[in-house]
Amino acid sequence: MDLWQYEKEAAAEGYAAVCGCDEAGAGPLAGPVYAAAVILPLGEDIPGLDDSKKLTEKRREALFPVIQERALDWSAAFVSAEEIDKTDILSARMRAMQLAIDGLSRKPDFALVDGNRDHGRSAAITISHRCIVKGDSLSASIAAASILAKVRRDHFMVEMAAKYPEYRFDRHKGYGTKLHYALLREYGPCPIHRRTFLKGMAP
Repeated sequence: MDLWQYEKEAAAEGYAAVCGCDEAGAGPLAGPVYAAAVILPLGEDIPGLDDSKKLTEKRREALFPVIQERALDWSAAFVSAEEIDKTDILSARMRAMQLAIDGLSRKPDFALVDGNRDHGRSAAITISHRCIVKGDSLSASIAAASILAKVRRDHFMVEMAAKYPEYRFDRHKGYGTKLHYALLREYGPCPIHRRTFLKGMAP
């Protein structure tokens, strides 16, 4: 599988600056949803580049500075837990991705977006784009964006672990693990918990 197929197709259609976009943290009970947008030089070889979910934390951390260094431009953005609760997670994901695209200094004229959705109730991808299911495994620039989004979010959650040590965010990064549920039952939610994600939680 050519990881550059979709970027090449966009270039053949006349698009000069193509970014890949992905988000991380749609499922956790706590913390923001992060997104990243990345413009890579066409055909840039970054050994080990893959969907962030298929990589170990150590590998993602190693690729993080390499992607930033090799990219023509990159940007990361987030939408807070509070905003997720006020809207909905799909809208928050779309808003985070569009914010990341808007944050690029080199304005892209086309975006490759991971997944099959490009709009929620209150936010949408507004740039010309193509949605690609499992894009983080099929497109080099989406894979790069998935790694930047995941690592940025993980770093944020480790910072939150220092602020709210009783929740052990460094261990589970806000995901609904057995440990996290046990700590929630003991301490109740903190300011970065998504209240709408806790409604069905066992007491």
